[in-house]
Amino acid sequence: MDGTNTGFYDLQVTKINGQATSLAEYKGKSLLIVNVASECGFTPQYEGLEKLYKSYKDQGLVVMGFPCNQFGKQEPGNDQQIATFCTTRFNVTFPMFAKVDVNGSETHPLFDFLKSSLPGLLNTEAIKWNFTKFFVDKNGKPLKRFSPQDTPDKMESWIKEHL
Repeated sequence: MDGTNTGFYDLQVTKINGQATSLAEYKGKSLLIVNVASECGFTPQYEGLEKLYKSYKDQGLVVMGFPCNQFGKQEPGNDQQIATFCTTRFNVTFPMFAKVDVNGSETHPLFDFLKSSLPGLLNTEAIKWNFTKFFVDKNGKPLKRFSPQDTPDKMESWIKEHL
């Protein structure tokens, strides 16, 4: 037993270009999974997330953006519009995925897994807003949940320590 969380790696995700894959593609990598939105006060965090990705991708960090329109309808576009926005406005090169729900009856299984593994404030599982971040280690073990207010630069030393 190598400590790898096989259930995590069995989860299926869809890239923003429509290509289906499993999280097994990211086995051995540290993941920062973020529910993102294009019209949010926290949207400028894309810049810091890209900086983290570029700084630490050679050490195994993958930032993963999952657009979500559940908070203030701040991600109204379709996947192609979101992809264009991210690349033209913030030069995002980290992997982006198809729009998902992170709460409610249609919650994507990845976010069900993350929320039950790492409950938030007062042990509530629900995600409260855009740009909630989950750090998953290279064995697929969720280690930390960061709030939307936790900016990438404030998270950097913790992330670097856990790569």
